[in-house]
Amino acid sequence: MADDRASLTLFLDYQRATLAMKCQGVTSEQLKRRAVATSGLCLLGLVRHAAEVERSWFRMVLNGEQLKARWPAVDGVLGAFHVADADADADVDEAFVLWHKACEESRAVTDAFESLDDTVEFRGETISVRYVLTHMIEEYARHNGHADLLREAIDGTVGE
Repeated sequence: MADDRASLTLFLDYQRATLAMKCQGVTSEQLKRRAVATSGLCLLGLVRHAAEVERSWFRMVLNGEQLKARWPAVDGVLGAFHVADADADADVDEAFVLWHKACEESRAVTDAFESLDDTVEFRGETISVRYVLTHMIEEYARHNGHADLLREAIDGTVGE
């Protein structure tokens, strides 16, 4: 039986792998496609968002770093999600490299803490490593549901 640290980090890595799987086997154009008419989401936007939340929760919140968003907000909407269909400026390879790098950095930040119960102060709140890991599992799980629907609309592929 795994301890809490192993359980939480393995579940988070599973969620990360699920997002990667949802993006495998499609073209750059399909990754950029807003495949559900009532939504502005696309698979590439989800990957870029994942890179941003990895950086913000682990490096900014837990590690205390001052970072600027890679994809700044546009009209009050998170910039990572702003990907127009076949947007020439949306670099698919860059987004995946930045996401994978952010995940590795997140693992290193987590490993630097002795306990999941270690805390940091961020904007007047006390936040534990355990909270961040749990929140990130929830974050990925929610967006992996979106990714599943997008992928199904693109080419009919469903499931984990």
